[in-house]
Amino acid sequence: MSLHHLLPGRLGFGTAPLGNMFRAIPDVEALATVEAAWDHGIRYYDTAPFYGAGLAEERLGEVLSAKPRDSYVLSTKVGRVVLDEHETAARELGEKGGLFEHGNPNRMIHEWTAEATERSVEDSLKRLGTDRLDIVWVHDIAQDFHGDAWLQKFEEARTGAFRVLSRLREEGVIKAWGLGVNKTEPIELTLALDEPRPDGFLLAGRYTLLDHEHALQRLLPTAREQGVDMVVGGPYSSGVLAGGAHFEYQQAPAHIVERVGRIKALAARHGVSTKAAALQFSLAHPAAVAVVPGATRPSRIAEDTAALNEAVPAAFWQDLRAAGLVSPAAPLPDGA
Repeated sequence: MSLHHLLPGRLGFGTAPLGNMFRAIPDVEALATVEAAWDHGIRYYDTAPFYGAGLAEERLGEVLSAKPRDSYVLSTKVGRVVLDEHETAARELGEKGGLFEHGNPNRMIHEWTAEATERSVEDSLKRLGTDRLDIVWVHDIAQDFHGDAWLQKFEEARTGAFRVLSRLREEGVIKAWGLGVNKTEPIELTLALDEPRPDGFLLAGRYTLLDHEHALQRLLPTAREQGVDMVVGGPYSSGVLAGGAHFEYQQAPAHIVERVGRIKALAARHGVSTKAAALQFSLAHPAAVAVVPGATRPSRIAEDTAALNEAVPAAFWQDLRAAGLVSPAAPLPDGA
């Protein structure tokens, strides 16, 4: 199914922060944020077992399980299985190593086999308190692997997760599947396959104001040719575009801080919020069907909703391009 026809709106809610990303969030605050998303009309929710070793799914499920199931779209991910045993050593998660140190203490394994995929789906259904998933993303195939190692994991996913999810789609158990990654290479490789065929992909951090050149070169033209839709994750680049200090899950380096400062200064001259610039830029590409910023405070949901609908003058986009802050090849919002 086309994601364009499946998703209920262009603004979704990304739940990575609900897994205690960067900080320990009180349950009451996390649950209130989900309720705020619902109250603001958001009906697409994206989560993953990885987010706090199941914590984000549990919190999201606590709220959504009380809502009419046919009234929202839910996506989660496979590729990491949450075990009952607790982790006793530091997690080996590469660049994401310290991301969820305040999440559940459960041990996780990286696995994209058919058996692990089926178990992951079953476990997610329990944590989410639901009887079905709409979209399942194959999570982080290329994450933390180097050289040929990631190609081996890709092959594991191709013969395991891809085929299981294709079968579940054919059986009507799920409506769509694709890749949920923050690298373009595994999506490009998947689109080159004759089968199995994904319905779309969730690309995190690679189609933002701060990083979009690589996606524009090969991935997005191919996706458009094949009619494969993109959901944009991480539109604020780990928070630095929304007033935070992180970029790519780490403290933002000086050159990124300087670039963000230039974008903010230009936005201020045009009376534009940086959040509006970030969200509307990501959604301007014709392959993009939704954007899923994360939040841990109810007030942030109101900001995101306002940013999506904010009137941004065409002159701002033209000045942004003239200043070399966006690629000449990047589509800009209508009217720019």
